[in-house]
Amino acid sequence: MRAGPVVSLLTAGSAVLLAALLPGSSTATSTAALTVRVDARDFSFTLSRLSVPVGSSVRFVVANRGNTTHDFVVKGRRTRLLKPRQSQTMTVRFPRTGSFRFLCSVSGHARLGMRGTFAVGTRPSPPPSPPPPVDASDVAALTRVGTFDRPVLVTAPPGDTQSVFVVEQTGTVRVLRGGELLERPFLDLRGRVTATGESGLLSIALAPDYQESGLLYAFYNLRGGYGDLRIAEFRRDSSDPDVVDSATERAVLTIPKPYENHNGGMLQFGPDGYLYASVGDGDPGVLNPAGLFAQRLDVLLGTILRIDPRRDVPYAVPPDNPFVNVPGARPEIWAYGLRNPWRFWIDDESRSLIVGDVGSTSREEVNLIPAGASGLNFGWPCFEGTLVFDAGATCERAVPPIVEVPRENGVCALIGGVVSRDDRIPALVGRYLYGDLCTGKITAISTESGTVTASGVLGLVVPALTSFGLDGARRVYVTSGSGEVYRLDPKPAD
Repeated sequence: MRAGPVVSLLTAGSAVLLAALLPGSSTATSTAALTVRVDARDFSFTLSRLSVPVGSSVRFVVANRGNTTHDFVVKGRRTRLLKPRQSQTMTVRFPRTGSFRFLCSVSGHARLGMRGTFAVGTRPSPPPSPPPPVDASDVAALTRVGTFDRPVLVTAPPGDTQSVFVVEQTGTVRVLRGGELLERPFLDLRGRVTATGESGLLSIALAPDYQESGLLYAFYNLRGGYGDLRIAEFRRDSSDPDVVDSATERAVLTIPKPYENHNGGMLQFGPDGYLYASVGDGDPGVLNPAGLFAQRLDVLLGTILRIDPRRDVPYAVPPDNPFVNVPGARPEIWAYGLRNPWRFWIDDESRSLIVGDVGSTSREEVNLIPAGASGLNFGWPCFEGTLVFDAGATCERAVPPIVEVPRENGVCALIGGVVSRDDRIPALVGRYLYGDLCTGKITAISTESGTVTASGVLGLVVPALTSFGLDGARRVYVTSGSGEVYRLDPKPAD
């Protein structure tokens, strides 16, 4: 068996499935009649399957195996009240994708647990087998470039092949130039940032025209309360290009937090020139039910955002964002239904956006927004990977992940990475790299048309792996919570 975490990859037919799940799609591709056995007990339902293909006619064979009267309601259809040991068959047609709640309508029974979600075209069951592994275990080596204070991101000015910017969660950005650490921080927000637990200075993004404009954007947790999120604009000091003038801060967007963690925290400019940001759902279930905000379009939690910070005040919303004309929805939202998307990556060449989403109890996942797609719902809290998490939640047109990693063999939190474009390591060019916080292992995958075609571990371990990044020469970096920053280099010849 291949070493490393067991990876379940949604392969067969996933490109067709993804196309069918895009907003506005009503494609019905199947007319098969399926039987689903429903056992009602005191007080729960057991279904022989929880998902079917789009276009299915489903024969629900409902049997009351409890000791009191129950019924079964789904998609507006209802059996009669069934006494113990009675049964009834009910046929329901599902022409479109969606998640449909089922329940017992007898007073109080749903609240006691007789409810759930029936998925149509939203999650395969069971997942297909993984693709064949690719041998990537002997192509790269780790080179330590420095030790920092809780590094969480590596980036560089566009076109600058000499400078490497390291974001420190404690509130500063440090610069390596020619391998030497500059004495003064490039950016110092330690007096403005709360840096406890998951909070802190989470990322920065340099404007595409940074060399001329000197503009950059920082994503951090404010002091006070539960650490509200702020995206702020700064400008490079006019007299010293190695320092940001902190007095130039302009608040672009502030997002109230219902609790202190699940921040998300990634910023990146896309090839379209717009700024993308990942925002966590804000609460793992401490003060609010887990996933309470991720399916709401009237708040910015549990989302990927897309804005234009350079136009209007404080920012403009691109006119082609998917929810611009949806009443009650926040137009900044580009995708939603995410739990804690700590890191995503937009690949300049494929223009796809790949999201690493940290799981709750059973699964870690990688989600894909293909070039030209938007408005996708990734199904949290209805699903964790392909497993049902909250059977009482509703997630319309939930899109499955392209990778799910079981929480086993030490796996604890998926760290989203980058697409490698480093020509020095040809075996990794075009592959998406991701890792895990606890095992420290790095995995490389290849995708084509929304399907994972190959997967393999690199044979490299970064203890307490926290993030990835690229420099101006498109070399890949990996950061560790213990302070080290590593660069991926070609493995030396023996």
